[in-house]
Amino acid sequence: MSDEQKNRTTVDIYGQQYTIVGTESTSQIRYVCSKVDDKMREINSMNPSLDTSRLAVLTAVNAVNDYLKLQEKFEELERENKRLKD
Repeated sequence: MSDEQKNRTTVDIYGQQYTIVGTESTSQIRYVCSKVDDKMREINSMNPSLDTSRLAVLTAVNAVNDYLKLQEKFEELERENKRLKD
């Protein structure tokens, strides 16, 4: 990562400002952060009594769960693709 140019982007997530530093484009960083903000607001609308820490943890759990489901689906599609080629 040290060889790549790092971008510093200030974003707003759930009313808090964060400075994100990474090699992704500013637009990608903003897009990801907007998705995190959307998910936090969605979860909060279903659980308005959650404090911010619990809300953040539930958002992270949801995001990782979604990621793992997609990873499993991807691996399933790769196996199917390999099976069809053989």
